[in-house]
Amino acid sequence: MDDSKVLLLFSATGGGHRSVAEALMEAFALQAPAARVVLVDLFHDCTLFPINRAGRSYQLLVQNAPVLWRAIWRFGEDKRRLVWMMRLCMPLVQPVRRCLREQAPDLVISVHSLLNHIPLRFLREEGNQAPFVTVVTDWASVPLAWFCPQVDLCVVPNEAAAHRARAAGLSAEQVRVVGMPVSGRFHPVERLAKPRWRQQLSLDPDQPTVLLVGGGGVGSLGEIALAVADELAAEGHGQLVVICGRNEHLRQQLARRMWPIPVTVQGFVTNMPDWMGAADLIITKAGPSTIAEALVVGLPILLCSFIPGQEEGNVPFVVEHGVGVYVEKPTEIARRVGEWLRPGNPMLVDMAARARALGRPAAAEEIAEEILRLLPIR
Repeated sequence: MDDSKVLLLFSATGGGHRSVAEALMEAFALQAPAARVVLVDLFHDCTLFPINRAGRSYQLLVQNAPVLWRAIWRFGEDKRRLVWMMRLCMPLVQPVRRCLREQAPDLVISVHSLLNHIPLRFLREEGNQAPFVTVVTDWASVPLAWFCPQVDLCVVPNEAAAHRARAAGLSAEQVRVVGMPVSGRFHPVERLAKPRWRQQLSLDPDQPTVLLVGGGGVGSLGEIALAVADELAAEGHGQLVVICGRNEHLRQQLARRMWPIPVTVQGFVTNMPDWMGAADLIITKAGPSTIAEALVVGLPILLCSFIPGQEEGNVPFVVEHGVGVYVEKPTEIARRVGEWLRPGNPMLVDMAARARALGRPAAAEEIAEEILRLLPIR
């Protein structure tokens, strides 16, 4: 496996797929440093219009037409309709065949539900028998498209996803329950004490800290920030960090405000482990990667929204495991934050302990080990 070429397929439809892909790249660098890992955004780089605009279309749909997105998601939950959709798209994805031929990989990994059936079919038609692996990046509400019975290995985060895989036609030998891949930068063994993280981020080291994270589907981020700031001011303690992602307009708008408490406003960040390490709780939508990262750090989760269809099942996953709650109304979110941060309330400590017990910090490394067993020894 010294000079093996690993092709890692993802699509920038939401940040979670890229996060998982990068976590796996880190793990391969540790497990097989001589292997060549190539990351490919297959929709953007290797398909024709309009599929090559899938990333932008996805964001527009989930933010502006969630009911339509739910209908599209549910349409693909019927096997016959799924096959029909793939046949309909076939003329627009032919460049994928050329990509696979030119890359000539020794191993292919897909971390996106729509990048399994067609790439695997093209790979085999090109005469390449390289192992093909699917790494499922959904905790619950797992789309049927994830599961292709012809793959060599399907890695899932939990038993519920494994059951779904077997029901879709995969054998027990094809399925491995490992966990959700998370970057090694989130590993608890490398974490500093919260006051030290806060100090490094120019926050007050002695103040309880709320982390509010935006992204696709969090339309009321500004309202939530205002409500939480007012609540913390009324309680007489606390500071707020708002991460707006790529929403530059909102970042500028919030940065100009006069706040009743210390508020730090950030745009897109590359040091999310630091911000999570500094926080006492996180307010976020029900994205699977963010949930996985919060669990590894041991961060109680306050879910404020979800993408219809694919993220709906993540809400009961968080609530039923006792690591967080789901609240939509900004004033109620603020009330919960004030309650959790009240001195003497044991809820945060209890939820943090349950989160750490549920997190799988070594999942990416374990997945890399499983996958590398499929490669012949050279």
